[in-house]
Amino acid sequence: MRHIISPTDLTISELDELLNLAEDIIKDPKKYSKVCQGKKLATLFYEPSTRTRLSFEAAMLNLGGSILGFSSADSSSVAKGESVADTIRVISSYADICAIRHPKEGAPLVAALHSSIPVINAGDGGHNHPTQTFTDLLTIKNLKGRFENLTVGFCGDLKFGRTVHSLIGALSRYKNVKFILISPEELKVPTYIKEEILDVNNIPYEEVRSLEKAIPNLDILYMTRVQKERFFNEEDYIRLKDTYILNTRKMSLAKKDMLVLHPLPRVNEIAVEVDDDPRAVYFKQAEFGVYARMALIITLLGYKEGRPLC
Repeated sequence: MRHIISPTDLTISELDELLNLAEDIIKDPKKYSKVCQGKKLATLFYEPSTRTRLSFEAAMLNLGGSILGFSSADSSSVAKGESVADTIRVISSYADICAIRHPKEGAPLVAALHSSIPVINAGDGGHNHPTQTFTDLLTIKNLKGRFENLTVGFCGDLKFGRTVHSLIGALSRYKNVKFILISPEELKVPTYIKEEILDVNNIPYEEVRSLEKAIPNLDILYMTRVQKERFFNEEDYIRLKDTYILNTRKMSLAKKDMLVLHPLPRVNEIAVEVDDDPRAVYFKQAEFGVYARMALIITLLGYKEGRPLC
């Protein structure tokens, strides 16, 4: 039994297998429509979510399985004081696999330590979001065709953005990847990401404030929203929330084949006018999230080509 708490819990070869499986699902979803018959996915979401929770549920339903769980801490026994450890012990008796989102960093790891079923981290505070990373990688692989020799720009909230932290860690394992980190001083990438991932692996990166100056050099631009829910001070949020807004004027400075990704939801950091640009692939990225999660679920449940899991 395996858990996925961090995107680097998979080796590069295992990740390649996962992404190849996801692309096969894209090509022939009917082939996988019954592999999880009789299996149940529990979705334990202690934080609000649209895409992540619904894409997990869509993934399991597409595989012929069923779902149970809760979408708010207020509607679960955590409101009565139940611990994550006790919750997962109980859920392990009801389901075959679990996806958990929690505002506290490390909570999915605690769940994994007390679980008798595979646990998938669906986001823990500002720390990690591995299934979004698998979605991002699938998007890049499918639309760009490679992970090597890329200049990737991350723009916006790089301090609290768990999707940013996860993707930096994943892409750092590939050759000749350079990062341009675009943010105000208050929202820079945490020091531990730079020291433990970038510096120790001699990954080239720049920290800049100007999106306009950085965008001509990028192969991929990963936009993020400034996350109101991560701020302790609303005044700081209001001051920083409109720091970067991607519009058609800024897009005109970019390469013709640059891709714009965003984990969504967006607020106003990408103007609606950009949606019609073929380089804007964030809604396609959200679609790929279902396929990435389908591949992960059946991998953790022990899927083998040509036989159902039940």
